[in-house]
Amino acid sequence: MSDSNFGPPPGNFNDDDSGAPRRAETATLPPTRRPFVTALVVAAALLVVIAIAAQFWTEVLWYQSVSFSGVFTTQLVTKLLLGIVGGLLTAAMVWSSIHIAFRSRPIYAPSPETQAMEHYRQLVEPMRRTATVAAPLAVGLFAGLSAATQWDTFLLWRNSNPFGTTDPEFNLDISFFVFDLPWINFVVAFLTMILVIGFITAAFTHYLYGGIVAGNKMRSTHAARVHLSGIAAALVLVRAVAFWVDRYNLATAESTKITGIQYTESHAIIPTKGILAVAAVMCAIMFLTTIWTRSWRLPLVGVAVLAVIVVAVGGIYPALVQSLKVRPSEKSLEVPYIQRNIDATRAAYGFDQIDVKPYDTKSVATQNALRDDAATVPGIRLIDPNVVSPTFKQLEASKGYYQFADVLDVDRYQIDGRNQDTVIAARELDLSGVPDGQRNWLNDHTVYTHGYGVVAAKGNTRTSDGRPSFFESQIGTDGALGKYEPRIYFGESSPEYSIVGANKEFDYPDPQGTGQINYTYKGTGGVPLDAAKRLAYAVKYREINFLLSDQVSDGSRILDHRTPRDRVQRVAPWLTLDGNAYPAVVDGRVLWVLDGYTTSSNYPYSETTTLDAATEDAVTSTRNSVRAVQAGQVNYVRNSVKATVDAYDGTVTLYQWDEKDPVLKAWMAIFPDSVKPLSAIKGSLMSHLRYPEDLFKVQRTLLEKYHDRDAASFYGGQNFWRVPDDPTQSGSDFLQPPYYLSLAMPDQSSPAFSLTSTFMPTGDRNVLSGFLAVDGDAGSESGKKSPNYGKMRLLETTGGSVNGPGQVYNDMRTSAVTSNDASLGRQLTLAQFISTTSSTGASVIFGNQLTLPVGNGLLYVQPIYVQARSSGSGTYPRLSAVAVAFGDKIAWAGSLDAALNDLFGGSGVQAGDNGTSTPPTSTPTQTPGSTAMPSQPPTGTPPPGGAQDAAALSKALRDAEAAYAEGEAALKKGDFAAYGQAQTRLKDALKRAVEASPKSTPTARP
Repeated sequence: MSDSNFGPPPGNFNDDDSGAPRRAETATLPPTRRPFVTALVVAAALLVVIAIAAQFWTEVLWYQSVSFSGVFTTQLVTKLLLGIVGGLLTAAMVWSSIHIAFRSRPIYAPSPETQAMEHYRQLVEPMRRTATVAAPLAVGLFAGLSAATQWDTFLLWRNSNPFGTTDPEFNLDISFFVFDLPWINFVVAFLTMILVIGFITAAFTHYLYGGIVAGNKMRSTHAARVHLSGIAAALVLVRAVAFWVDRYNLATAESTKITGIQYTESHAIIPTKGILAVAAVMCAIMFLTTIWTRSWRLPLVGVAVLAVIVVAVGGIYPALVQSLKVRPSEKSLEVPYIQRNIDATRAAYGFDQIDVKPYDTKSVATQNALRDDAATVPGIRLIDPNVVSPTFKQLEASKGYYQFADVLDVDRYQIDGRNQDTVIAARELDLSGVPDGQRNWLNDHTVYTHGYGVVAAKGNTRTSDGRPSFFESQIGTDGALGKYEPRIYFGESSPEYSIVGANKEFDYPDPQGTGQINYTYKGTGGVPLDAAKRLAYAVKYREINFLLSDQVSDGSRILDHRTPRDRVQRVAPWLTLDGNAYPAVVDGRVLWVLDGYTTSSNYPYSETTTLDAATEDAVTSTRNSVRAVQAGQVNYVRNSVKATVDAYDGTVTLYQWDEKDPVLKAWMAIFPDSVKPLSAIKGSLMSHLRYPEDLFKVQRTLLEKYHDRDAASFYGGQNFWRVPDDPTQSGSDFLQPPYYLSLAMPDQSSPAFSLTSTFMPTGDRNVLSGFLAVDGDAGSESGKKSPNYGKMRLLETTGGSVNGPGQVYNDMRTSAVTSNDASLGRQLTLAQFISTTSSTGASVIFGNQLTLPVGNGLLYVQPIYVQARSSGSGTYPRLSAVAVAFGDKIAWAGSLDAALNDLFGGSGVQAGDNGTSTPPTSTPTQTPGSTAMPSQPPTGTPPPGGAQDAAALSKALRDAEAAYAEGEAALKKGDFAAYGQAQTRLKDALKRAVEASPKSTPTARP
């Protein structure tokens, strides 16, 4: 730009202080607006205001009803503060840019160079005053909304707590990176945005009003140069701060190998960032010299030099260091930085204290192996919570308007003086099961309002016909859990809202007849309604019945936001919640228990992971009631909070679980009295707390690589692992979920409630490389937190190879076919054949494949269910058999005891309640490597129809076996004619088997 200064021409063609020339205008009156249109506009605006007011008021009422008003007000005040400050700063910058540029505009007659802009000035002038106010307010509004979203970042910065650990590069406490740096980054970015907007606004206004003239040679007034150079200098100074702060951001930067600073960053990029910061300060000074030099030459030179430094020093130099020094000796140079990453990752995800031991595995089942590890056997859970939901629904739902989650939960209860692994579910309301003729607003929201009770079964026991052994079941009866408040007003499947307290609600079907038992809510949950509140909720839910229905009165209460996850998330928006809440009966109440995590993505050098990907597995991918944690990238996770939600009155209680977590301490300072101390957890609740599944999933994902603590080995990656796919989900790559069960690790004398998972080497080898278990017992009735809670034990297999889950699963499925015995496995195989040829056949379902360290090896246990395929509604999975594997040896039996005795050579150790209550029948010992088969037919109720039908069925099965064997033999010989004849005989035998099978039970029930 030229440093010439425009002088005003003789005379001033502006006739007023606004700078706009006067013109003779025809006096015209605006057209008269129609009163109806005006009324519509006013009414629409009023409706919007009413809707916003209703939404706001009902939010206030809800937070008051759960006694967490402080959470709402703290968020609101912080958002308003940040929004107002950010909005005003932005609006002030835009307004001052316009105002200063307009006030300092040159006054001159139009010239050829400025004539082109005169037309636009004429267009802008009528709305200039309005635009000078409206434009800053509009931009400020959007900027304020952006600033308000950083309320949590601001509050953490204001309430930071030291970690007590320093990073190895800058020697700063970890709290600087977790609490301070995110806020500094936001402030720098926000100031950059404001200054860029201000510079653009000022430049445009100066150009519009002649302060800048674009011609053959761009010229500017002195006032324009001073104004723009001042903004530019401030902008470059802010970028200087950004260059300096970027040095610290490198500690959490991701690369192809690790997260954090590496050799090039430490020796090239960090020093150059400091050089760039100094260069930017010098460039800012050059912009300020324009005030005295009246020239843009120095600023332009400064910008050019800064650009060269950015490219050469900030880009080329680090690239040369990486290619010429690091790449030829990458392993030796990067090892110290990889070690930083390993140590930080293990600390940030809480597995730095993991106990790793080599495990010399055996592949031969010895006779005394089971006896030596007999303590493990009673805890083997056979009832698969992923399979038996239809069984619970069929046997315990009672009516179609009750439902259970499609994945049940695992807990522990004291039954007959023993700690019993339990599969438990709440009997929740299902409005979709209400007959269509009864579906209306009144029934949906004032009559059908709640579920009723919990259903619990022993995890390692079944009845003789394959049903779970319930100890808490039928509605209206007292089970082993004693008396408790059974009504489920707040649950995972509760309706959006219900109105209770002043009307009769359906409670449960009368067990003595065909009527029903009614109930009126007596709890304190929800918001009490009066006329004004009814109007507010009518607006919120767009439902006039709040005002018209006689079932809604001043004594009514509205229950909304009813799912445990939603309630906890609203009172603790700073928590990342586990994907699954589970019910527990505690002190006469049903409580939903939910784990809460404090997270950060700013822990230096720690590996970044995506939560939803790390917690995804076969259960979350195929079931609706369990879901992965909400998406988000983190590199620090702590299970800091245990939360409960009362199923009757909706009371939300947060308990401090990790007393050392600095992030939780910060949030407790932000929201005082919202989290109760660990000491407030009663023993009755403590005994039902468990190690969270989603945290375990995240940890096992990281352990795929970070079990290797040697940086040199880590660099090569040859020792990396992977979590195996779930073998029961054929044709998919869903990961095998972790499993809760009681087991004794090699260094434990008694079983502990644990969460387990397995690992395999990367690549195609289907063998196990590791077994991971974490102690999940939080504590006992004494109320003290268990010192072993969260202790992680990792067994790294050595010695003989152990087949992986997929290989074992395939062997279990094919073992029956390779045997010539008319055994349980063969009958299960025939059931599968029948299911493909008849709708009245049976389908075989393989349950969760449990892995346990036994006898210096790894024992696989897999329950097998059979479900009749009938057009009726009375079918459900029944536990019909158990398959076990150790090394290359596999055994099937109708009970776990019999299968284990068969597998280990009749050691005489019994699993107690595992399987049925009848004593197991031992079968002859098989040689190692063979397929062990039980000598007894499967347990179960004999099919009706008498001996004649049973004999016909038996003969048909024998004929089918013979035909199948002949077909296989013919196929191996290549005799396709004989194979076709055998297939014809097989179909005929299967048809006769179907005809002889009972129609209400599985055709082949082990």
